[in-house]
Amino acid sequence: MTQKFTILFDLDGTLADTAPDLMKAHNHVMNKFGFSSRNIDEIRNLAGRGAAVMIGRSIWKSARKEILKITDNEIKQNMTKEFLDYYKKNLVVDSKLINGVYEFLNWSKKNNISMAVCTNKQENLAVEFLKKIKIYDYFEYVAGGNTFDYCKPDPRHITSILEIIGGNIKKTIMIGDSENDAEAAKAAGVPMILLEDGYTEKKVEQIYHNHLVKDFIGIEKIILNYLDD
Repeated sequence: MTQKFTILFDLDGTLADTAPDLMKAHNHVMNKFGFSSRNIDEIRNLAGRGAAVMIGRSIWKSARKEILKITDNEIKQNMTKEFLDYYKKNLVVDSKLINGVYEFLNWSKKNNISMAVCTNKQENLAVEFLKKIKIYDYFEYVAGGNTFDYCKPDPRHITSILEIIGGNIKKTIMIGDSENDAEAAKAAGVPMILLEDGYTEKKVEQIYHNHLVKDFIGIEKIILNYLDD
């Protein structure tokens, strides 16, 4: 039996542009706790490592003096809880799939390619999001930032998924939009397809990748090269 090829996908900024709804949840929390709100571009730069890190980075960027008056962990925990409670109720309001995603998932399924999601979003939120945006059934497995005791950029986030679904590290590729995805892929020894304009502050030339794309239109041509190996 021939080993199936596997594609691992990041979620936020890769499969879907989730920044509009993340921004609303983020700014709801910031306004409630008396901190500065963020615009859409700032949210794209902050997102990618999970809710707690996004909140923490935003606080420290805008409110170093205020935070000295409060126990850092306490306020981050309270704000993270508020963020998650709000976001759970507003997962897919303005979020939308990246151009070409649906067509690419259909193509991959028809070509017997194994697919899984490797995201730092909480697993329950990732699963619910994928269901609401109607692409959940394409994936064999969804691993969130809290599925294991580690997450991207730790390469075990990738290798553990492959172990669970029976994938082959030599027949796997990662599709992502940030250094978290790239560093995990590089350390795991898998090729990386990087989407431009990702949820990161880094420039594309600063991020490891084997292929650079604008969206999912035409990615089939890249994957075919790996299927032929």
